[in-house]
Amino acid sequence: MEMRDLQIFQCVAKYGSVSKAAVELNYVQSNVTARIKHLEQELRTPLFNRHKRGMSLTAEARKMLEYVNKILLDVEELKQVFLDSETPTGILNIGTVETVSDLPKILASYHKQYPNVDLSIKAGLTENLIKDVIEHRLDGAFVTGPIKHPLIQPYDVCTEKLVLVTRNETFNLEEIITEPFLVFSQGCGYRSKLEQWLREEEVMPKRIMEFNVLETILTSVTLGLGITLVPQSAVNHLTKVHVHAIPEEYRNISTVFIHRKDAYMTNSMKSFLQTIEAHHENLFKQNPGPTPELI
Repeated sequence: MEMRDLQIFQCVAKYGSVSKAAVELNYVQSNVTARIKHLEQELRTPLFNRHKRGMSLTAEARKMLEYVNKILLDVEELKQVFLDSETPTGILNIGTVETVSDLPKILASYHKQYPNVDLSIKAGLTENLIKDVIEHRLDGAFVTGPIKHPLIQPYDVCTEKLVLVTRNETFNLEEIITEPFLVFSQGCGYRSKLEQWLREEEVMPKRIMEFNVLETILTSVTLGLGITLVPQSAVNHLTKVHVHAIPEEYRNISTVFIHRKDAYMTNSMKSFLQTIEAHHENLFKQNPGPTPELI
């Protein structure tokens, strides 16, 4: 069993197609087909169900894919150990929730110091980003905290205040019953805080409207479509809305940066964490309080 056979198997499993895998790997299609057949003969078991729409993994192959993913990941990390230079280079795949107000400052500071690192940024919801980090699709992510998971290492980034945002200058809790609530999809940390608060108040919103883009939510509020709950920094630039405080126990929301505890720490990632730590320390100097520590 050769390493390229495992790579071919992984790629065919990903696309469910020999032709697409051949294009991705820059191989001749017949070569991909031959290597898959060779692998099936070597393991004495069929790996794919073949049908008109493509190929799907057999039950045995689904088990095998878990091992193959781990093997190829370990090989890639082994290469990084020996190829990683003192000067940070390469690609960092970073995820983030949409409302991290300090993110541009962190990214700009990092790029200024380490211009040879390519930062790839993916926006998403906290729940999905955590999954992507655990499954190695992202090197790290900025998510809503706190996070407690055996595979995850979190680092404090900042703490913000959540506020209700409405078009009207005044607000009372009864409006939640009559006005649509504009929120992100399930898996959003802000939505979880909102739902926790409303459960305690025994209040049910008249209607929940889900969006994927913060700007769409805020624009909709300015047009009178409904109300929302977001960090105050997200609305500081708006003039046609009003913000309202919520109970203190639900008000604070933290942002943390996470990565897998067992992932190989490249110099690029080490320097990125140092940039986050420096930013966090600067925030503390500007707003003295209890001594902040990295988790």
